[in-house]
Order: sequence, then C-alpha cells, then structure tokens
Amino acid sequence: MGIVKISEELHEEIRKSSSVMSRSINSQAEFWMKMGMLAELNPSLTYAEIIQQQLKEQAFDMSRCDLEVAPSEKKAG
Repeated sequence: MGIVKISEELHEEIRKSSSVMSRSINSQAEFWMKMGMLAELNPSLTYAEIIQQQLKEQAFDMSRCDLEVAPSEKKAG
C-alpha cells in the first residue's frame, strides 16, 4: 500500500463523506480516486452509468434492486 499526500481540506471532506457512506477514510478516498479515474477514461458516461457498469462487472444482480417511483402529482394552483 502506498501513501498519497493530500491537503487537510480534502482529508476533512473525505472524513465527513466516509462517515455518511459508512466507509473507512481510506476506502472513501480509494472510491473517489477510482470513480475519478473511470470518469476520465469514460467521459461520455454519467456517474450512475459508471456505477451500473461496475456492478455488472462484479456480476451483481441489479434486477433485485429496481425501484418503481410513482410520478409526482402536479398541484393545482
């Protein structure tokens, strides 16, 4: 494992995000670096498409995770 030096400000943002995402600080930093690398290599893909592609590569059954969202009702006004 290597060491990467980053600013205190970025480290603080990683720390906050890692808490919200239930990841270790190192795992959160690695996730952000991986997503950034994949985004640079695939500029035409959205974040959601990159995640979906990564899940497919891990043979994750996404059909069990499909959510049906009811269309929002417009308010009369």
